[in-house]
Amino acid sequence: MRYLPLTPPEREAMLKTVGAPNVDALFKDVPKSVYLDRPVDLPSFKGELEVDRELSAMAARNIPAGSVPFFCGAGSYRHHVPASVDQLLLRGEFLTAYTPYQPEVAQGTLQMIYEFQTQVALVTGMEVANASMYDGATSCVEAIMMALRVTKRKKALLSGRLHPHYREIADTHAYFHGFTVSSVDPTPNKPEDLAKQIDGETACVVVQNPDVFGNLADHTALAEACHAKGALLIIVVTEIVSLGLIKSPGEMGADIVAAEGQSIGNSLNFGGPYVGLFATNNKFVRQMPGRLAGETVDVDGRRGWVLTLSTREQHIRREKATSNICTNSGLCALAFSIHMSLLGEVGFQRLAELNHATAVRTAERLAKVPGVKVLTETFFNEFAVSLPKPAAGVVEALAQKRILAGVPASRLYPENTSLTNVLLIAATETTTDQDIEALGKGLEEAVR
Repeated sequence: MRYLPLTPPEREAMLKTVGAPNVDALFKDVPKSVYLDRPVDLPSFKGELEVDRELSAMAARNIPAGSVPFFCGAGSYRHHVPASVDQLLLRGEFLTAYTPYQPEVAQGTLQMIYEFQTQVALVTGMEVANASMYDGATSCVEAIMMALRVTKRKKALLSGRLHPHYREIADTHAYFHGFTVSSVDPTPNKPEDLAKQIDGETACVVVQNPDVFGNLADHTALAEACHAKGALLIIVVTEIVSLGLIKSPGEMGADIVAAEGQSIGNSLNFGGPYVGLFATNNKFVRQMPGRLAGETVDVDGRRGWVLTLSTREQHIRREKATSNICTNSGLCALAFSIHMSLLGEVGFQRLAELNHATAVRTAERLAKVPGVKVLTETFFNEFAVSLPKPAAGVVEALAQKRILAGVPASRLYPENTSLTNVLLIAATETTTDQDIEALGKGLEEAVR
C-alpha cells in the first residue's frame, strides 16, 4: 500500500503478537449484517485536476454567508474578524503548540490562556474562568454536571428557551450519567415562571440570555429563588457580543456561566470548531471542569505562569476527574483573546451597540411587511417574527433569490407545529442597510 508506512512483515509480526490470524479477525465483533457486499457508491479515482474541478463545482452550489444578505443566527453569528487575528494565529509558536504539560517551555501559551481567562471573567462578571471548553453546548452540560456535584442533587431544570441543541446534549449526558432533566415548552414571547418549579431535588436551573428566540431578561430574581432552595443558577450565552451592552450574568447572581465564544475571533466555518466559555465563582473552583492557568513567580522572583488546576482524567485518577473533556479549543481561544484585545473595553461596547442598532432597524423594517409580526419585544441582535405562512418555505424561496433570511424555528423544533410560522432573524455589524431593505422587499413578495 503506497500510503501505509508498515511493511507486510511488520503487519504479520503485529498480528502474531496480538494472536490474530489476519486483519479481518480484528473486526470479528462487527455484525456481518452491516458489512457491504459491494464497493462503496463513490466515483473511481481521478487525477488531481479532475478532482479539483468536481469539488469546485460542488462548492459553487453553496451560498457563502459573506456574499449575500445574511440573517442567520440561532447560536452561530456572522461578525467581522480582523485580518490580524488570523495572521497572528499563523505564528508557529501558536499554531503548532500542544497542550502545556511543561510550563518551563510553554510560558507563552500559558500566558495567553491566563489572559483569555481574565477576559472571559470580566465580560461574564464572574470571579474565575477556565481555559475554554469545546463549544457552548458541551460547556452547558459540563455546567450542569458541576452543579450536580456541588449540590449533591440529581435534577436539572431547563428553560424552554434554551437552545434545543444544548438541551439534546444535556439529555444525552443525563442518560449515561444518571441524572434527570426537565424542561418547559418553548414559547417565543410568553413569560416562564421557573422559580415555582424549583424543589428540594433541583440541583440547578438553566436559562439562556438572550434566549433562543432573542428575548432578553434580568434573572436576578430567579437567582435569588434558586439560592433560597439550595439550587444553582446557570446562565447560558450563545451570543457573547451581547455582554458588551447588557447586564452580565455575574451581576444577576449566576453561579455558573456557560457560553459560546464563536462571535469573537472565530468565523462561522460550517459550524466549527468553536470555543466554549466557562466561568464561575471562587468557592466552586475545585469543581470546575477543564483546567486553569495561574500566575506565579519563579525562584528568582520573575513573573511566570503554570497550570494551577487540571481536573481531567489524564492528570488524576479517573474516579476523581470532574470532566471528560481531554483538551481545550486552544487556537480558537487564542483567536478570541486576540480579537478581544484588539477591541478593548470601549471597542467591545461599541461593537455591541452597533449590533443592537442594526437589529432594531431590521425589526422596524420587517414590522412594515404586511402579515409579518415581530414577536420579541426586548432583544439584542436577534429576534423572532411570525409569518402568515410556514417559515421554512419562505426561507427556501428567498434563498433562491440569494437572500439568507434566517433560521426557521421548525428546523430547531421539527415536531412543534405551533412554531411552524416562526422565523429567527439575526443582524450584526456586518448587516448593511441594503441588506435590510433586500430582506424587507423579499419578504413582501414571499408572504403574499
